[in-house]
Amino acid sequence: MRFVPIKTDDQLDLQGIHRVRDRLICRRTAVINQLRGFLLERGMVFAQRSAYLKAAMADILENAEADLTPQMRSLINMLWDEWKLVEDQIKKLDLELERISAADAGCTRIRQIPGIGPVVATAIVAAIGNGAAFRKGRDFAAWLGIVPRQYSTGGKAKLLGISKRGNIYLRKILIHGARAAVLRIKRDRAPIGPWLEALDARAPKNVVVVAMANKIARIAWAVLSSGEDYRPMGNIVAA
Repeated sequence: MRFVPIKTDDQLDLQGIHRVRDRLICRRTAVINQLRGFLLERGMVFAQRSAYLKAAMADILENAEADLTPQMRSLINMLWDEWKLVEDQIKKLDLELERISAADAGCTRIRQIPGIGPVVATAIVAAIGNGAAFRKGRDFAAWLGIVPRQYSTGGKAKLLGISKRGNIYLRKILIHGARAAVLRIKRDRAPIGPWLEALDARAPKNVVVVAMANKIARIAWAVLSSGEDYRPMGNIVAA
C-alpha cells in the first residue's frame, strides 16, 4: 500500500491557485458560449476561436444597426464586462504562478523539459513535491493515467487506451503541454526528434501526444527525485 505524503503549506497554496484558475477558465468558457448563443439567435456567427469574438465585441455593442433590442444589448454588455473581469483574474493568477515557479528550485529544473511551463511545473510540484511517493517514473505516469490499460485473459495481455486514472487536472494540462511540444520541437535539432519522427510515422497524432506526455511525466519525476538538472541526451538514451 502506498501512503500519500502530507502536503506542505506551500503545496496546498499552489493547489488552491490551480483550482481557482481552473474554475475561472471554465467560467470564461461558459460566458463565451452564452454570448455566442445570444448572438447566434440574432443571426451573428463568428469563427470558433474566441479572439474573433473578442475583436468584434466593441463593434457589436456600438453598432446601432445591429439587430439587438436594448434589453439584449444590456445583457451582452454585462457578459462582456464579466468576460474581461475573469480574464484579468486569470492573468493575475498566471503571473503569480510564473513568480512562484521562478522562485522554486524544483519548478525551475523541470521547466527546462520541453512541454513544461510555469503552469505545468507548479501543478506537478504541488501534486507530488519531490516525487518521493513513487519508486520510478512509470509509477508516476500510471498514477496520472497516461499509461495503457491492460486486459489479460487466457494468459494473453491486451493493451487498450490510457487508463485515465488519478489527477484529472494534472493529466489534462500535461497533455496540453505535450501537444505544444510535439508541434513546436525542431525535430532535426532536438535529441528527442528521431523518437518523435519514428512514432509519428506509425501512430495517430493523439497517440503521439499522449506518448509525449508519458515521457515528459517520467522525465519530470526523474529530475525532481534526483535533484539534478534536466539533461536531454541522458534522458533520451535512458528512455
